[in-house]
Amino acid sequence: MAGLKEVRIRIASVKTTLQITSAMKMMAAAKLRKAQTAITKLRPYAQKLNSILQNLSSSIGDSQENSYAKLREPGKILLIVIASNRGLCGGFNSNVIKAAVHLVTGTYAAQAGLNHVHLITIGKKVTDYFGKRNFTVIESRDDLYDNLSFERVSAVAEKVMASFVNKDYDRVFIIYNQFKNAVVQYLQVEQFLPIMPPETKKSGEPSAMANYIFEPDKETIIRELIPKSLKIQLFKAMLDSFASEQGARMTAMQKASDNAQDMIRELQLSYNKARQAAITKELLEIVAGAEALKG
Repeated sequence: MAGLKEVRIRIASVKTTLQITSAMKMMAAAKLRKAQTAITKLRPYAQKLNSILQNLSSSIGDSQENSYAKLREPGKILLIVIASNRGLCGGFNSNVIKAAVHLVTGTYAAQAGLNHVHLITIGKKVTDYFGKRNFTVIESRDDLYDNLSFERVSAVAEKVMASFVNKDYDRVFIIYNQFKNAVVQYLQVEQFLPIMPPETKKSGEPSAMANYIFEPDKETIIRELIPKSLKIQLFKAMLDSFASEQGARMTAMQKASDNAQDMIRELQLSYNKARQAAITKELLEIVAGAEALKG
């Protein structure tokens, strides 16, 4: 009977775990609906504005005013690494960490050797990881998730843009998970600065660029539109990452709940078999005792 007691304790423990994972799944699903609505509404606007930004930057050319498109040798690199404050979301955080480590130790290993690769971390998981290792983290903004808004993200974008204009950094990248649906998220490593020109066609010929009439003038466009577009790109990355986190956590908790249910069924079967064997043994002992008394 000691074995039966142990199995009962395990069944109760797994049922408790199942309740927790089910509750976390429902919480993630509720947050996902809100986050999905936000990124779905913003994404078409951000993509169109980014397209205009690229064409506008190319139309302005390499003028002195167009400081956000200045292409310099990649001597100093800044990585904006976006993950989550919490775990239990599958490979969501680890994928971002791997991509950032690959850039630091692979693509820009020479710059990293000179301590010219710096990180801005958003999310406690990446902050803890890079903070405990030999990486230069210049700022951690884990608090952005407490009240995720365009104004708060804009403040971070403004600092990054000012650092690029002041030539503190020659390349700025954003590393995050792009949301597709609750099950699928795409890891993205996007160049934030300098502004990339429009993509070329497969034939190698540059894609057709729109002709713009600047009103009121180029300087005003650069001062107003380009910074706003860059802020929106960073805000979109934050919304993408937040929605991806909830989708990844909901999927992970669904798998955990399924595994818990499978384990409960197996333990229940084992318990029933053990209980049946114990009852059979007791019956045999009673029959044997009765036969002995008759003899």
